[in-house]
Amino acid sequence: MATFVPSSSSIFRPKLVRCTNERRALFSRIAPVYDNLNDLLSLGQHRIWKRMAVSWTGAKSGDRVLDVCCGSGDLSFLLSDKVGCDGKVIGLDFSKDQLSVASSRQQLLSKKSFTNIEWVEGDALDLPFLDGWFDAITMGYGLRNVVDKYKAMQEIFRVLKAGSTVSILDFNKSNESLTSAITEWMIDNVVVPVASDYGLSEEYRYLKSSIREFLTGKELEKLAMEVGFSAARHYEIGGGLMGCLVAKR
Repeated sequence: MATFVPSSSSIFRPKLVRCTNERRALFSRIAPVYDNLNDLLSLGQHRIWKRMAVSWTGAKSGDRVLDVCCGSGDLSFLLSDKVGCDGKVIGLDFSKDQLSVASSRQQLLSKKSFTNIEWVEGDALDLPFLDGWFDAITMGYGLRNVVDKYKAMQEIFRVLKAGSTVSILDFNKSNESLTSAITEWMIDNVVVPVASDYGLSEEYRYLKSSIREFLTGKELEKLAMEVGFSAARHYEIGGGLMGCLVAKR
């Protein structure tokens, strides 16, 4: 995990991370088993959804890209493959434990292109980067958890280059009662019981309330447009259980 020293030429502006202590502690507790649980709970489908999210950004060789709320680094590694050794990937998260896992995975995988990734502890509500710095941005399962979604979108808009795209993957808050019922049934009868085997039932029980309090696809599109994006579209994927907001600056 990189530590950045500010200078007059640095693109990084160190910031205090603003979040609830409870949410930060939650992600720190689940960090050691986060990847294993994702594979188990989605039957590996999360890898497909993440590839879709990265593809929607249009990231290409040589680009400078940002993965907000990067967690253990799945999207960052996929972005690294896209931008190659001539590109640059910044993975930002508020959890030191998640970043530690990401850094360990980077060393373990030991892929040449992965040397282009740097890990930054930071706040999604106050990104420590210059305006218009990134060619593409991803955010996986993070917007639902920030305390101020409008401010998070404003910050993404600020650091994204004009004409570039952000892709935001998360659970889908469906308008369809059947889809919502299926999501809640899966959380109660699959997610929480599996998480309980790792001693993390309470940590995953929060999912149901966080999805209920999240925005629908249309509301996410409206939020992006209000912030200033020129175009926004929300795609339902994974049978409507997941969604991806794709917005162009």
